[in-house]
Amino acid sequence: MTPAEMETRIVRYGDLRPCKTAFIDAHTPGSDRKENFTIIGGGVSESPDQHVHIVDTPGFNIGAAGQPPGCRNSLHTHRTAEVFFVLKGRWRFFWGRYGTAGEFVAEEGDIFNIPTGIFRAFENVGTDYGMIMAILGGDDAGGGVVWAPQVITEAKDYGLVLGKNGKLYDSKRNQFLPDGVPPMPLLTEEELQAFPEPTTADVVPHCVARYQDLMALSDHQPAKVIGANAKLRDRP
Repeated sequence: MTPAEMETRIVRYGDLRPCKTAFIDAHTPGSDRKENFTIIGGGVSESPDQHVHIVDTPGFNIGAAGQPPGCRNSLHTHRTAEVFFVLKGRWRFFWGRYGTAGEFVAEEGDIFNIPTGIFRAFENVGTDYGMIMAILGGDDAGGGVVWAPQVITEAKDYGLVLGKNGKLYDSKRNQFLPDGVPPMPLLTEEELQAFPEPTTADVVPHCVARYQDLMALSDHQPAKVIGANAKLRDRP
């Protein structure tokens, strides 16, 4: 591989291009200032405005969320595994149908191997702009986002509609559902019963690796983070 070919596989921090309208909650107050980055693979963005830095995927996707203080990402889930790495700032992660099943605050360098299939959200609780990296399993990152019903309902009040085709339509930009494309159906109460509601005690001991602990464990050899013999033994 030539240096020029290698350069096509490098994404520099200063070259990252955000999308501010990536998801259904892009106009919802409290979530309307977030930025989404797709670094490797197209990720799960719902917007045609999303720039993808490296299209080819090696079996997983890498993206990032950048948010100012007080900004949150709404409750959602994915069909494949997701692992978060806090690059900058302090972040409150919370989960469950209404975001009340459990929560914890992550600091820079902390890793969260979030249990697959639970509704999750996150909020910048620091004092400055923060960023978290997210690794999603699968070449197609599981095929999109599954939103908690209230997120879709509230977004409609602010002009955004998600089609069943997974694409976002913004009435503020004179975009409307095309003929033959119905809106994304809301999950039924019966379907919602299948989503787990683990407590903080269920999640934190088994799914969170703190930066300071990993530093201590790496005193004589590299610290193993996720795997059969690692700090977090439940592989995503």
